[in-house]
Order: sequence, then structure tokens, then C-alpha cells
Amino acid sequence: MRFLLIKSVMLAGLLAGCAGQSSIKPAEMLDERTGETVGALQEPIEFLENDPSAVLANGKRTSFAYLGPVEWDKSGEISYGLWVHVAPGNDRAVGNFHLKGAVTLTLDGEPVVLTPMDAPKVGSGPYRPIASWGQTAYFGTDAAMLKRMAASEKLTLIFQGADQANVEFLPTHETRATLQKFDLARGITAD
Repeated sequence: MRFLLIKSVMLAGLLAGCAGQSSIKPAEMLDERTGETVGALQEPIEFLENDPSAVLANGKRTSFAYLGPVEWDKSGEISYGLWVHVAPGNDRAVGNFHLKGAVTLTLDGEPVVLTPMDAPKVGSGPYRPIASWGQTAYFGTDAAMLKRMAASEKLTLIFQGADQANVEFLPTHETRATLQKFDLARGITAD
């Protein structure tokens, strides 16, 4: 009986330790061609279109978006970006989000218009596009913005639709813990 009690306590402790860990963890790779270190998440954060009428019904597929922070380190020269990919369903088209002002990130209700950037040329990107028919772009950011993102309780992505109306995407999971782990792994501290 005592053995079962000890086993149960150990199992409960193991489960409690695993429960607080995010399944999306920071990763790092070295681009051998350029010597540049690229820090990212193992998987980007997934967002779902916030449109109740676009629920999977009558054969409709809803749109998804993905966001992943990136750090490029070239011999101590560090730069940051946000990788964004949108996989449109057949519910509503997203316009060309490579254009300046076409993508807005909201942090606890405060809009931040993202500015497109050219990512450093490395052998392979930090994330793979989810859908071959989707759009992918990089947007410039800095350590201060990554800290703000990690501290935000509500993070949303807003794309300008093909009809010029906004298309809002909400994360499918809580984002704070994931972004805080990324910041910690990259040495971006809240000082």
C-alpha cells in the first residue's frame, strides 16, 4: 500500500512539473554558410481567424495565421524580426500583407503597425510555411517590442483584407509563457 502511495505522489509531481511547460520551446541553429546563429521557436504560434460565421461548417475552411519571433546573431551583431505566415481558408481572403501598414499587432488592445523587412540571407528560414498557398513575410522588431509582447495578456494579429476590411486573428493558445521563454533563451530580460 505504501508503495502505491509513493508511486502516486511521484506521478502527481511529474504531471505537475510537465503541466506548466509550453509545447512550443525556443530553438537555435547555426547557419554554416554564413556563420550566423538563428534563434526561434521550434514551432510558430498559431492564430485562428476571429469570425464566428467562419466556423467549420458547410465545407468552409477557416483561415489560420502563424507568428514566430526570430533573433539573428552575426558575430555579436544582433537583429530581431517577426516571421508571419497566413494560410487563408475559403472564408475570406487576406490581402497582400507585404505592404507597409497591412499588418497590425495588438498588445493588450494597443495597436502596433508592423513594418516589412528583408530577413538576413541564411541557408534555411527559422520556420517553414504551413500552407503552400499561404503568404509569408518578415517584419522588423526590437528587444523592447519582444518584451512588450511577452508581457501582454492579449495579443492579436490584424491583416488588411482583400476588400480593405480588417481580418482579426486570435491565438489558439496562451502566448505569454511561450514568448517569455523565447526572451529568456535569447537573453532578452525585463530590466
